[in-house]
Amino acid sequence: MNKPELLAPAGNLEKLKTAITFGADAVYLGGGKLNLRAFADNFSTEELKEGLEFAHARGRKVYVTVNIIPHDSDLVGIEDYLKELYEIGVDAVLIADPGVMAIAKEVVPGLEIHLSTQANCLNYEAAKFWHSVGVKRVVTAREMTFEEFKELRRELPDTCEIEAFVHGAMCMAFSGKCTLSNYLIGRDSNRGACAQPCRYKYHLVEQTEDGEYHEVIKNFDIGDCNESCGTSSHYGNKVSGNINIVDENIGSEQGIYLMNSKDLCMIEHIPELMECGIDSFKIEGRMKSLYYVASVVKAYRQAIDEYMKDPQNYKFNPEWIDYLVKPSHRPFTTGFYFGEEVKQTYGSATYIRSYDIVGVVRDYDKESKIATIQQKNKVLNGAYVEVLEVEGDNKVTKLDDMKKKNGESIESANVPQMIFTAKCDYELKKGDILIKSIK
Repeated sequence: MNKPELLAPAGNLEKLKTAITFGADAVYLGGGKLNLRAFADNFSTEELKEGLEFAHARGRKVYVTVNIIPHDSDLVGIEDYLKELYEIGVDAVLIADPGVMAIAKEVVPGLEIHLSTQANCLNYEAAKFWHSVGVKRVVTAREMTFEEFKELRRELPDTCEIEAFVHGAMCMAFSGKCTLSNYLIGRDSNRGACAQPCRYKYHLVEQTEDGEYHEVIKNFDIGDCNESCGTSSHYGNKVSGNINIVDENIGSEQGIYLMNSKDLCMIEHIPELMECGIDSFKIEGRMKSLYYVASVVKAYRQAIDEYMKDPQNYKFNPEWIDYLVKPSHRPFTTGFYFGEEVKQTYGSATYIRSYDIVGVVRDYDKESKIATIQQKNKVLNGAYVEVLEVEGDNKVTKLDDMKKKNGESIESANVPQMIFTAKCDYELKKGDILIKSIK
């Protein structure tokens, strides 16, 4: 059994280094052009070079997304951009569009190509086709089941790798192919500018015979619904569970998040994922926080490593869930892996968050027990914080005698990104992440 790659998002250079430090085998990121996260802290050429040097020195890989669905104007300068990526040592590019792929094969034939999930590859015949035209790895559509993955692996040659999402945000559209943002806001989802209208609150209304509009349902939970879910079947009829028929004019503060999906989480199903022959386990989240990247990577790193030690006696560790629920997230789902409908989260589009990052350790002096910390969120002198380390369980420690870099005592670190020192009896290490409960 081959050990799968753990692939993490890198929204910026600091997140790249954090992902690799906490155990990612590879990272994926957006460069200056043609990637689907136009509002992320995308990498400049110099940052990308530094990131590549950091990754390659540790035996890890860097993949660059070139995966928008381009218009003609987007193709201007693409040849030079692809050549630059190849020359600085990028390990692979993720491409969705066949035109971009054709250009890549012509100008940089030695650059490895991975098929982006935006290409919506769901079956082995499509995967075979893409492999035949030069794709080394297929990043599958999110809508596949375990059985379909097994069939895909059986039918594909060993030379074609399979990459699949195992954690992170889900899209209500088919593998991200959505135009809601285009229609409603004028921002092209497939060119990196999605405004995420699927996360908006909506009101479902019906026009009555007298021409007035009335809200049909509120507090809607499809999981408790035993009826057909069309408007006509519920308006004025028997209801089930916590579906409430209302007869109010538009403007109610109620409403529902009809298209707001839960987040994918497959941490409890590592054995099933391994049995599918997936080569790379992918974590979504280039727009997520440094803390999210570290904590999620740590959880999946430990789970994968524990399985590989002894598959027959593998046991799930509940502490891995603890790593996943502390950073900002939505309620979890197993997506389409089990062939079930993906439950939406109708009550709110806000994230669940129980912990915040307060700082990253930049240095620690063992003799004086003084830590040098870069602030990420406000923290008070004397506060107890948890230490998220690369290995081992989280530890609790206290930050005392906080000072600015110039030695001036402070009662709180309240300036964004400030460097401060604190006495800390627990021996910290460079790169440790300090977090605190917000409850």
